[in-house]
Amino acid sequence: MQTRAVPSSGEMLPVIGCGTYVGFDVGEHSEKRRELAAVVQALRDAGGKVLDSSPMYGRAEAVLGELLAAAPDPQRTFIATKVWTRGRQDGIAQMERSFSLLKTKRIDLMQVHNLVDWGVHLATLRDWKKAGRIRYLGVTHYNSSAYNELETVMRKEILDFVQLNYSLDDRAAERKLLPLAADRGIAILVNLPFGGGRLLRSVRNRPLPEWAGEIGCTSWAQILLKFVLSHPA
Repeated sequence: MQTRAVPSSGEMLPVIGCGTYVGFDVGEHSEKRRELAAVVQALRDAGGKVLDSSPMYGRAEAVLGELLAAAPDPQRTFIATKVWTRGRQDGIAQMERSFSLLKTKRIDLMQVHNLVDWGVHLATLRDWKKAGRIRYLGVTHYNSSAYNELETVMRKEILDFVQLNYSLDDRAAERKLLPLAADRGIAILVNLPFGGGRLLRSVRNRPLPEWAGEIGCTSWAQILLKFVLSHPA
């Protein structure tokens, strides 16, 4: 597994992680829950450790917390989640619930989800970072229509991470945000590298190009991920 440095700290992180949107929002006794334990183990076995969630994702935080508690491995676990509400106290209450659901006393990365009340929450997160409750802070957005606001925040605030869309068919972040992140020393956490599944569905029945083997790829998923990772930011 390749690793890259978090610019603000120099910490090396594996380049491939696992999101929990939809996939981890499952019932307590479902077969899916057992399958997800194998997903977490496969990520770790491959050298990965970043797991990203949010209160927006239904039961995902609770499911992830239970899976990690059942197979504790702090050296191979980097937990990222988000705050997604308005107001300082409501934000604190939501984040405290995330700590409880994830069964941890420290969260590696806390992000302001979709820039909701970002000024208020970033102030809290700076205090929590100083206190050691979180290690990194950041902001996210999933829609390119918000990239002007995201650019403003990236220029104004000192951030460790920004999470945004980037894929072969959604390259809007290339124009300003990825170069800006490099200039500002902000790590990029990419969501929807497969376009929410759209890209994989579009190539499902197409053979791999002849050059796939030349870049070490045996699947379309690998090709699409390598495209994302080819950007230096």
